[in-house]
Amino acid sequence: MGVVGGVILDKSVVLASNSSQHENPSLQPGADSLLRMLRHSKIPTGISYDVGLSDDKVSLLKRLATLYSFDCFILNASSIDDAKNEIMLAWGDTGGSILHVVSDKKKEFFPKLSNCSWLIIVLRSLGQESADVIEGGSSCENSSMIFINKLEELPSTVCHINRKATGNSVVTVGYVMKPSREEDFAKRGAFPLYPTQNGLIFMPLTFELPLSPQLQEVDIVLHKATDGIKSIELKSRTNFSNRIVYTSGMQDLQRYLEDHPDCCVIDSFNNIYPVLDRLEIQEILLCLEDLKTEGRSTIRGPRFLKVDSFKEPDLLQRLSEAKLSLPSIVKPQVACGVANAHNMAIIFRNEDFKDLSVPLPAVVQEYVDHSSTLYKFYVLGEKVFYAVKKSTPNADILMKLSESNGLKPLVFDSLKSLPTAKEDQHYGDGNCSKATNSCVDLDLVTDAANWLRGVLDLTIFGFDVVIQEGTCDHVIVDVNYLPSFKEVPDDIAIPAFWEAIKKKFELKRSK
Repeated sequence: MGVVGGVILDKSVVLASNSSQHENPSLQPGADSLLRMLRHSKIPTGISYDVGLSDDKVSLLKRLATLYSFDCFILNASSIDDAKNEIMLAWGDTGGSILHVVSDKKKEFFPKLSNCSWLIIVLRSLGQESADVIEGGSSCENSSMIFINKLEELPSTVCHINRKATGNSVVTVGYVMKPSREEDFAKRGAFPLYPTQNGLIFMPLTFELPLSPQLQEVDIVLHKATDGIKSIELKSRTNFSNRIVYTSGMQDLQRYLEDHPDCCVIDSFNNIYPVLDRLEIQEILLCLEDLKTEGRSTIRGPRFLKVDSFKEPDLLQRLSEAKLSLPSIVKPQVACGVANAHNMAIIFRNEDFKDLSVPLPAVVQEYVDHSSTLYKFYVLGEKVFYAVKKSTPNADILMKLSESNGLKPLVFDSLKSLPTAKEDQHYGDGNCSKATNSCVDLDLVTDAANWLRGVLDLTIFGFDVVIQEGTCDHVIVDVNYLPSFKEVPDDIAIPAFWEAIKKKFELKRSK
């Protein structure tokens, strides 16, 4: 059996079995996420149906094929050879095995399909599930067929086939994150089901299936745990890990990793906690003082103050002691993972604190005039990349915006940001050459990136830098885990992403 060269989804695994012929056709559970995954897998994919299928179902299948850039084939038990020729014309020599995924309700197809050198993946009907397992998964295989109980098992089945065909030197990366983020990475080619140039295969983990058998199939776990946060209680005095409530699936992953310390993970749950807490990150950034060198610009965090209530009687005195002047920017202490983590405000008058709607506890930071220019840095293992973007304007311009509204605070969601002029984006390569941009000291920021990597013990993270007008201080205003790094061209960023993962695995294995 070779690698998977193509996938044909029979209509019996795409469309749900409707109880009435008069109901509008709908998709099988799990079909939508499978179609999205296959769309970006670079594996030729088709949808097949037989003659006599109702017009409304044919119309839906053709719309799906168009939407996901698939092919449509008519496939009857009596015309397998004709269908094979049509598929060969559409796909050419795929260089691998064709998987035909079909429901066990179409058993009359099996003998014919077995004779055409295709590998049959049989989706068992509800109530027909078997307890048999192979290789730690829930599928069961014989010489010509592999049985699965849910469509969600197909990606791991493809990974299993490809790994078996290419040898044990391939490293399997199991990844889990919210669907929109997964699709964003996948469409840029970051999660191939085939081995990468450095020997990685990416297998999506799903909470729709028992997690432990899936994790036994992978060598590395890549997660965006913040996508699975339900709530964070910062007012509690317990350890940070006990103040986060994850979804049940993410809790299962966390328990598994705690029970299997030898499992390679990028990065551990404990290591990402500092980037969830703006106060803790601010306190960490205070230690950037250690990087001060005579003759170089200063790199630092902004001045800050934690606030538990905007009605504290001594708030103004505390702001003065923290050397915070107006305007200031107010951010929730929780940095990500909850809905209001990005609700912020820029304050111009002291009296506006008392009615502020920013969630508490909050962090008040100095607002740094930075000529509307933001440097986004991405750390992928040992490599550092950056992009230059437009940012919020200087304080005098913000003041004019606020004056038009009676000097009220400027309240905004930082994910949507304040209106800015259209920007020309630039990127820097892993060398971070100083000659690339005359404004930012890339050697200085690279030193800070390496320092942060050591302090946080993270493999893949990002941080934002603004350069203060007048002083040329480089101020780190945000740190985040597993950013999209989409501002960096894919042909540069994705191989660096793979390299960072592989090196982390090799380092773990060497220990």
